[in-house]
Amino acid sequence: MRSVLAALGTRYVDVLTLYYVEHATEWAEITAPGGALRYLQEAKRDGAVRRIGITSHQRPLVAEMARSGLLDTVMIRYNAAHRGAEREVFPVTQPLGLPVIAYTALRWGALLHPTPDDPQGFLVPRPPAWYRFVLQQSAVAVALAAPQSRAELDEDLGVLEASEPLTDEAYAMLAGHGERVRRHAGSFR
Repeated sequence: MRSVLAALGTRYVDVLTLYYVEHATEWAEITAPGGALRYLQEAKRDGAVRRIGITSHQRPLVAEMARSGLLDTVMIRYNAAHRGAEREVFPVTQPLGLPVIAYTALRWGALLHPTPDDPQGFLVPRPPAWYRFVLQQSAVAVALAAPQSRAELDEDLGVLEASEPLTDEAYAMLAGHGERVRRHAGSFR
């Protein structure tokens, strides 16, 4: 692990996630004696890793892994078009105080486009509104962004200018567009 840290030019990694854990059998292998988790726990005890997490699309599995007490964070898809985590993950992570990292806040850009069912005169909100939607959820500690340019980064960071939570009306408007995007932009669980 020290050679990896040296190559990265750092003394530790803040968060190391086991990426794309999609099946219970993978989790069983990771947590088995000699599995990757034991190695990461040793790295954490040595100070090379500060937090251990997982990334998955499988919400029931994420909830199960969160309940294990073996993780410091979980990373899941969460946005206005994909809200299943509100029912299946956040009720588990919040009582545990387990931070959630959310990705795809813009639903791969689909939330930035109109749908055939949008109300007349509806103007699709810009990226900061969608990051606010994600961060409004108290279970979410971090919302990842993937801007393609400095201009997009500057726009995305506009979310930091918000001084108060979204109003109920603004939240409902974003959630409504998310539901329309979900209907029209392809299906995911």
